[in-house]
Amino acid sequence: QVQLVESGGGLVQPGGSLRLSCLASGFAFSRYGLSWYRQAPGKERELVGRITSPSGYTNYADSVKGRFTISRDNAKNTVYLQMNSLRPDDTAVYYCKARVVQNDYWGQGTQVTVSS
Repeated sequence: QVQLVESGGGLVQPGGSLRLSCLASGFAFSRYGLSWYRQAPGKERELVGRITSPSGYTNYADSVKGRFTISRDNAKNTVYLQMNSLRPDDTAVYYCKARVVQNDYWGQGTQVTVSS
């Protein structure tokens, strides 16, 4: 059974940093790419970025490019989202997603609030 569990969200001031984690289980983690999405109140869920496997190639939405970094630790079955220079418009629930055998699996999300 594929499971994704996000953690690391919280309240941070503008300009601050957070690192989100997504712990995966139930599939061969090192063989699959993973993505981070976010959904702000009243808005559609949007792609933040993704990381491939095995190359670890990453790409990002323009809104986070240069501020956010996605990485993975295959030994820990974990993908990370390092968020720097956070802005109020980064406030959202952040989700990780895995596509395994043509099925999409989502975590429960973790809330990130950027506010002074």
